[in-house]
Amino acid sequence: MAQADYEQLNGIALAYLGDAVYEVYIRTYLLSLGMSKPNRLQKKATHYVSAKAQAALIDLMEEDGILNDEEWSYFKRGRNANSYTHAKHTSVLTYRMSTGFEALFGYLKLSGQDKRLDELSNWCIEQVDRGRIEHED
Repeated sequence: MAQADYEQLNGIALAYLGDAVYEVYIRTYLLSLGMSKPNRLQKKATHYVSAKAQAALIDLMEEDGILNDEEWSYFKRGRNANSYTHAKHTSVLTYRMSTGFEALFGYLKLSGQDKRLDELSNWCIEQVDRGRIEHED
């Protein structure tokens, strides 16, 4: 399969992939906990993958200083991209932040940084599980 050139892709295209990449990490994690009921899985997954959760995770990444300059650059590419859609239940700023979060994950996947993807995904899961971000039930 041909690999897309991540350096040439816009932030929305990177976010398109990054959304799916992060979702797979979360779904795999939830299944590893023994969850198997679709409704429960979907409800629990939103604690990790909602726009609000992703925006909060980006804030924590900045606070904890865990992203390098290149990673911030790809986050900003996604955050600043012109999108013609927006989330139904969140602010434009939160939606843009989550698009940046997803673009970061798309960049890491396309650039072959699987170890870093594992690291950041596990870090994000840990932050949610430790209660460092708020979520609605």
